[in-house]
Amino acid sequence: MRRSPIAATKANMAKNRRNQSAAIRFGPALKALGLCLLIAGSAVGYVWQKSRIYQLSQQIGQREKRLHDLREENHRLGEQFSDLQLPMMLDRRARELNLGLAPAKPAQVVHLREPMPVPPEDKKLTRQLAARPAGAKAQ
Repeated sequence: MRRSPIAATKANMAKNRRNQSAAIRFGPALKALGLCLLIAGSAVGYVWQKSRIYQLSQQIGQREKRLHDLREENHRLGEQFSDLQLPMMLDRRARELNLGLAPAKPAQVVHLREPMPVPPEDKKLTRQLAARPAGAKAQ
């Protein structure tokens, strides 16, 4: 009895499946699993990256606000410092603290004269220039 060609083909396919190694039978499943892991890993990495970007933007905002506050405080303290350096403010503060300070008498003041700078002997050497090495061309 002869089998039909379709039945013979089906029998050969079943026989071939039994003889295939496990790696060949599970190959497509392993590929699908690997692809799923790749997609899941990419999704986790994407979410982590977006979360980190958000955290860093929050830190930047906080630090910019702190910088703005510090600049305002620095400006305010600079104005206060310049006000405290005024002669009338120094005089008033000295009187408040009873330091016993009084204006200097003319005999107590010493005036110093600043000596005039000595001109260089050779007027041609007022600037020092570096010399070009021998054989170098000007650009």
